[in-house]
Amino acid sequence: MDGTGREPVDGLDLHIEEGRLAEIGHAPTGVRALDAGGLTITPGLIDAHVHFGLSSDINPSLRRELSVAELAADMFANCGQTLDAGFTTVRDTGGIDSGLARVVESGKVRGPRILQCGPVQCQTGGHGHLAAEWEPTDNWYDHSIPGLRSLAMLSDGPEQMRKNIRETFRRGADFLKLCVTGGVVSTHDKLTDTQFTVEEIAVAVEEANARGTYVTVHAHNNAGIRNAVRAGVKCVEHGSAIDAETAALMAENDVALVPTLAVVHALLDDATKAGLAEGIAERVGVALKGQVDGLLAARAAGVRVGLGSDLIGFDQRLRGHELTLRSKIEDPLLVLESATRINAGILRVADEVGTIEVGKIADLTAWATDPLEDPTVFGDPGSVVLVIQGGRVVKDAR
Repeated sequence: MDGTGREPVDGLDLHIEEGRLAEIGHAPTGVRALDAGGLTITPGLIDAHVHFGLSSDINPSLRRELSVAELAADMFANCGQTLDAGFTTVRDTGGIDSGLARVVESGKVRGPRILQCGPVQCQTGGHGHLAAEWEPTDNWYDHSIPGLRSLAMLSDGPEQMRKNIRETFRRGADFLKLCVTGGVVSTHDKLTDTQFTVEEIAVAVEEANARGTYVTVHAHNNAGIRNAVRAGVKCVEHGSAIDAETAALMAENDVALVPTLAVVHALLDDATKAGLAEGIAERVGVALKGQVDGLLAARAAGVRVGLGSDLIGFDQRLRGHELTLRSKIEDPLLVLESATRINAGILRVADEVGTIEVGKIADLTAWATDPLEDPTVFGDPGSVVLVIQGGRVVKDAR
């Protein structure tokens, strides 16, 4: 299965040279061969919505009950777990410092290729501002750990937004993420809240365009999404209230959608596993039904729909469960395409990864059982028996 949406093909050889796919069909004679007979091969999976910076219990980490060493250990462990689940590229949508992406890229830590936005941009008291109510806002940045974690920057007004955006790029961000509505994992807001003005969002878009990159937004309600689309953003995360009118506006402006179902199911099962209060579940059910409805509305309007897990906490092994959940709503082959080719386009790396085609980086995931025949396989990291990243074998469980 090559990720292009074409039907699977049996018995092809994949010839890799210098980390890239050099030939598909029959490998030349005399080369070193890796037998993958009996396995189902797909492109390396891409998760367009991860939070490695939230790899530990959230509330204790904000209260400094966890050492920096423990925070780093949890982040490194989740990087390795992600790779072992077949994900060779991820987009971190807020919380890590560029330092994590660099140590993974260097090979010092096992993990997927990471594109990251650094801290999310949020308004004072908005989604992403996770401080306790009694904590002075001036103390918020004390939670940052330079070189490891930076959860959010607070902007109130266009000029403060511009300054914070420029600082975020200075620290090495690849793209930007803004929170334009309230959220599920929030301290001071509701899902129905809109956050940031169109003018504030437009400043971020202007600065991203100047850097040749883009803005994505955390958004749950239609008013916030429409503000963001009008301001020029290129992607919406979650989208749990998208109606036909909003979907049409997104399609008209080529704005992609990344639904995130796995985290909602995980929080419904037990929010305390991520170090959150049990009461968070009251928001979760609304977000789950809304995301399914929003996904279907977006598909009907012709919106590009990617895939993200949004998992938080110390155990992010079941990242592939997102594909299993999506396969209950739409065709598994389309879901696989969302997690490969479409996500690569959203991340603006489609020239390099996302499909099995000559010239692209050799990122491959091999399954013991065909996940299209049984989509529960997507959610079982034990079914991923072989992972190749950049032409190197990074997992072989056989």
